[in-house]
Amino acid sequence: MLTLSFVLAAVLPLALTTTWNLQDEYIGSGFYSGFSFQAISDPTHGRVQYVSKSAAQSAGLVSTSSDSFIMRVDNTTTLSASAAGRKSIRLQSNKSYTHHALIADIRHLPSGCGTWPALWTVGSDWPNNGEVDIIEGVHGITPNLMSLHTSAGCTQGYTVEEMKGAVVSKDCNADANSNQGCGVRGASSRDFGSPFNNAGGGWFAMERTSTRIRIWFWSRQDSSVPSAVKNGDSTIYTDSFGTATAVFANSSSCNLEQHFAVHLRQGVIVAPRVVALPTYAFIAHHVIINTSLCGDWAGSSSAWAASGCSSTGSCVDYVNQNSGAFWTAYWDFAALRMYT
Repeated sequence: MLTLSFVLAAVLPLALTTTWNLQDEYIGSGFYSGFSFQAISDPTHGRVQYVSKSAAQSAGLVSTSSDSFIMRVDNTTTLSASAAGRKSIRLQSNKSYTHHALIADIRHLPSGCGTWPALWTVGSDWPNNGEVDIIEGVHGITPNLMSLHTSAGCTQGYTVEEMKGAVVSKDCNADANSNQGCGVRGASSRDFGSPFNNAGGGWFAMERTSTRIRIWFWSRQDSSVPSAVKNGDSTIYTDSFGTATAVFANSSSCNLEQHFAVHLRQGVIVAPRVVALPTYAFIAHHVIINTSLCGDWAGSSSAWAASGCSSTGSCVDYVNQNSGAFWTAYWDFAALRMYT
């Protein structure tokens, strides 16, 4: 017969912690072994053709050194209207992570008209397992947008904990408001686009637990970067990072554990008394890095009009005809570190 302590250990959420230990470190060619190239149709309907690892290497879209991983959009091909989209890359981590922290040390983000880069985490059953957007934006327009996308029933009140960013939307439901999600705009003028790149990049950190999700940003030019972040320490203490840029927290209007969960069949175990099992368990997320072009957000009439690029015609026409404009559409990672 199972003991009560065994049952509780198996089904209860992990205790909250703000101390995390390095689990995986991706640097240079380590991205090749740690991530898979997803040669799939773009779920956001972008004017892109996501290619395989071999195709990306043949086209010169990826390169590595001892301290750099670069992935870029094709910037040499003029496309006909009937051609497949512009070649680009979508990576998914081979490993997935439940309660975890992530630190991305990035030198350069894709920027320019038509671009839609994102660094995010997601469960296998979207949107029921949730999505966390750490870096996202279009056309290089600042500041960065951090968001959650969930099933219905999660609304963020943003009153639980102080944060630096500005709230732009509160309903996390992916089926509402054209999948806008609940979002927070960054507080730095150097957290996205050309200002980020001109400053030499910076660090993004994200912490995901069953009660809150926090995101921080520091520019390479900031004097307040925690030494553990800058040096890539093997142990980090996120409560020492200062006020987060964005905080998404448990509240009466959103149970994060439930909206980032796999749902279980309810039952009981006698051990020796009845113990109710939870109906859900916090789910692991994969990390995804991609650059789309145009698509549902960047290609929308409102976003394209706001980009300052609309005088060139439609977003799709711009992507098709201006290959040389995409020489700044690349990621340069110094490191990506995952902590558990």
